[in-house]
Amino acid sequence: MKIVIVGSVASGTSVAAKARRNDESAEIIVYEKGPDISYSICGIPYFLGDEVSEISELIPRDKKWFEARYNVQMNINHEVNSIDPVKQTITVTDLTSGAIHEESFDKLVLATGANVVIPDVFNTRYSNVFPVRTMEDTRQIDSFIETNQPKQALIIGAGYIGLEIVEQFTKKGIQSTLLQRGSQIMSSFDPEVAFRVQDYVQQNGVEVHTNEEVSYIHKDESNHIYAVETTSGHRYDADMVILATGVKPNVTLAKQAGLTLGVTGAIQVDKRMQTSHEHIYAVGDAAESYLSITGKPFYHPLGSTANKTGRIAGDVITGGDLEFQGILGTGIFRVFELAVATTGLTEKAARADGWDVEVLYNLKPSKPEYMNGSELLIKAIADRASGRLLGAQIVGKEGVDKRLDVLATALHFKAHVKDLFHLDLGYAPPFSTTKDPVLYTGMALDNAIRHDRSLLSPSELVGNEADYQIIDTRSKKQFNVGHVHGAQHIPLSDLREKAGTLDSKKPTITYCNKGTTGNAAQNILINLGFDKVYNLSGGNKNYQQYLRYLDSAKKK
Repeated sequence: MKIVIVGSVASGTSVAAKARRNDESAEIIVYEKGPDISYSICGIPYFLGDEVSEISELIPRDKKWFEARYNVQMNINHEVNSIDPVKQTITVTDLTSGAIHEESFDKLVLATGANVVIPDVFNTRYSNVFPVRTMEDTRQIDSFIETNQPKQALIIGAGYIGLEIVEQFTKKGIQSTLLQRGSQIMSSFDPEVAFRVQDYVQQNGVEVHTNEEVSYIHKDESNHIYAVETTSGHRYDADMVILATGVKPNVTLAKQAGLTLGVTGAIQVDKRMQTSHEHIYAVGDAAESYLSITGKPFYHPLGSTANKTGRIAGDVITGGDLEFQGILGTGIFRVFELAVATTGLTEKAARADGWDVEVLYNLKPSKPEYMNGSELLIKAIADRASGRLLGAQIVGKEGVDKRLDVLATALHFKAHVKDLFHLDLGYAPPFSTTKDPVLYTGMALDNAIRHDRSLLSPSELVGNEADYQIIDTRSKKQFNVGHVHGAQHIPLSDLREKAGTLDSKKPTITYCNKGTTGNAAQNILINLGFDKVYNLSGGNKNYQQYLRYLDSAKKK
């Protein structure tokens, strides 16, 4: 059997490695357009910020190593120009010599990856404008910084890569301005969670501007951009411009071959990574995934998924039975000291998909305060009808990755929120609290869904405060500093005595600073016969943060 693979970053090399492990007799040929193989795209920001000292650390394997280890013919600097799906051949150009030849295949795998989305205004080649995708991009950025010592950088795009670049440039002494075309940074998060991160980034000296799209550039005679203007009329000066504008699947060859594309624009594949042609497969960033929670097509390019889909295709082609089980959209990144993570559905996505959701804002320390634990925010989403966990977003300075992976695992196995409380997680004071934030997340959501301990989020309360009887259970000093509009102050210790002064028939909200004492007050009133009592999710702290988010949104 002759297996031909187009592309050799994460998914292509995974196909070749798995196919060889399964079948020693197969002829395996790889074509790669660039000079590098199997490199870490996600590590690029950390090399640019000198956290990774040598670019070679991002390219652990070269052509010679891969050929020797896997007995694979690796052709770098070779571009595949076309596919003939009937004859089962491809045409290839040797970019070094210019020679063109035809190659036959029994099985063809498209690991063509994704391309950076270049805004039209930047379509011309400029001397100081750089995408962030390949090792060649990385070398050019590094060389430019070394030679020109830029003082100001403009980063277009506020997703994971944009924020990671901002962090690294700031640490490097390059003043950074972040422009985002949409109304929020981090579009895969709920807006009020994204605002927390934006606020934090701005506190670290970074200018962040949303609803800004570059419409005009100012350049000198050497094609060097020194400023841009946006559709809103603002001007931003810069010594260099980084395009972190997202990616789109590279489907040029697939379209030419007549392969079916999915609704996301990526190549449509089944669970065995097979395309609409029985002998052609697609993997990695070129292939369409699906969201395992809903079964709907989904596009979330990531190195971990690329490696996984490559392994599956390599196994299937050589007689294996692996099948792709979908993804959750899990992602995590670091910006300065903050870790930011998501998995599964956001509230916004869940509601748009028709779920009746219960929403929890869980503010808890990552470990005991006496061990210098810092606060985590877990925003968790669950289905009210079934009690099934649907998704979570987490922001904090430590312990975020641990909780993310636990919740992603729970989502993969379709856990219900009541299951989370019963997890036997590792505990010792240097690592966690006795009641881990994950356990508390499950307990609070289960209480809301199955035990009438209803939660109300700030988005549901703001503007509707007059519809509720609102009880602030904190100290008088805390109340005077700031409280929910329309709230009356009754400390928890006085609530039983003063409950008779309240209207037990009117919908009531209890709250404290973060949620725990508010829940205790909720229990008291419910047990005293109050008809409907809500606990304000995340307490006054979350409410005040939400007001700041709304105020910021109005100013945009």
